[in-house]
Amino acid sequence: MNRLITTFKNIFAIDELRGRILNTLLFITAFRLGSAIVLPGVDPNKLNLNPQGLLGLLDTFLGGAFSKASIFALGIMPYISASIAIQLLTLALPYFQKMQKEGESGRKRLNQITRVLTIGVTAVQAITYIRTTIPQEALLIDRGLFTISSLFILTAGTIFCMWLGERITDKGIGNGISMIIMIGIVSRLPGAIYGEALSRGTGGSLLFVLELVGLFFVIMGAVVLTQAVRRIPIQYAKQVIGNKVVGGQRQYLPLKLNAAGVMPIIFAQALMFIPTYVAGLFAEKSDFAASVQNAFQSYTTWQYNLLFSLLIIIFTFFYTAISVNPVQIADDMKRSGGFIPGVKPGLQTSEYIGTVLDRITLPGAVMLAIVAILPAIANLLGMTSGFAQFFGGTSLLIMVGVVLDTLQQVESYLLMRRYEGLMKSGRVQGRANSETVAA
Repeated sequence: MNRLITTFKNIFAIDELRGRILNTLLFITAFRLGSAIVLPGVDPNKLNLNPQGLLGLLDTFLGGAFSKASIFALGIMPYISASIAIQLLTLALPYFQKMQKEGESGRKRLNQITRVLTIGVTAVQAITYIRTTIPQEALLIDRGLFTISSLFILTAGTIFCMWLGERITDKGIGNGISMIIMIGIVSRLPGAIYGEALSRGTGGSLLFVLELVGLFFVIMGAVVLTQAVRRIPIQYAKQVIGNKVVGGQRQYLPLKLNAAGVMPIIFAQALMFIPTYVAGLFAEKSDFAASVQNAFQSYTTWQYNLLFSLLIIIFTFFYTAISVNPVQIADDMKRSGGFIPGVKPGLQTSEYIGTVLDRITLPGAVMLAIVAILPAIANLLGMTSGFAQFFGGTSLLIMVGVVLDTLQQVESYLLMRRYEGLMKSGRVQGRANSETVAA
């Protein structure tokens, strides 16, 4: 306890770090206040939205703003969609690849294109949200007038959320976009714990404590999955520059066990409505189609979770293949005078890295699939659906990743000021510093 108090004193003794933490809290407060403001022309007492599937996941990311018809109902998600689209275009089109290699100027142009695309994505999603989600009985004004006004308000709300994320990154602590998503998820945790405690009653106190202990170990497992890396040794050749001999050092190339992050779960979740939709078209004429529709309507059935797991494994390999390029890594190593001991530079190095990556991606994909279906298992064990969502899936992985990144930045400030780090056992490793070779 004394060490914890000392660490907090050290954190707030650094003027810059203290200012960044206070700025982050201020921006987060603005986001949460905006999430509670309902769109003009909507009667919140007549809203009875209970989004399921992908929409339910979106509502979790936004801290309930989606189901409340808030001015931040779309939140930062259109910007995430636009960023993913630009990332895929960067991998597929030479024009975007060239722009990415132009350094800071190229990144600024890509960011500008992403912002413009975000406005277009937001407009399309806003119209869809207004038309399909807000019921007529909840409107206090004409539907046409409400559609036009809400289109501008939702677009402005998304732009404001995007601005808040950028301000958190520049003036606060942590990655702003990820921080906003995490806050939306965490905002539901106290209510979920309270609801679970009420459902257990006084006679189920021991069982509730065991559930909290289980949640703790699940979080520790998610930390292991996020942090685990396979380190490949890299030897740098000695070079004579002037009168000095540089190089000759051994560094490590860390390949993450889960290089794809949460994207496979998001992609798989987006496709899980297809079996229910297709089977529903033939449900009246076919008993088999009706049974398929019933099996995939609930996320707790074994059929749903089996297909969900297979899609996650497939998307993990796919996303890892497009995000980690062994050929480019081998070329960069060759240009910097590095080589893997016992492996020839060039083609053999890229093949070696690709082989190692394939071997660690399979167990990583299986572990990611297990984490994704843990909420369904928790729900089958009798936990409330709100509390069960925190036992795995995208929500847990995002929370763990953002917290680790934030702690890494805090520790870097402490170490620069010659304070002790956050942990005696070693440095806190976020997602960022485990994806690059240490300098």
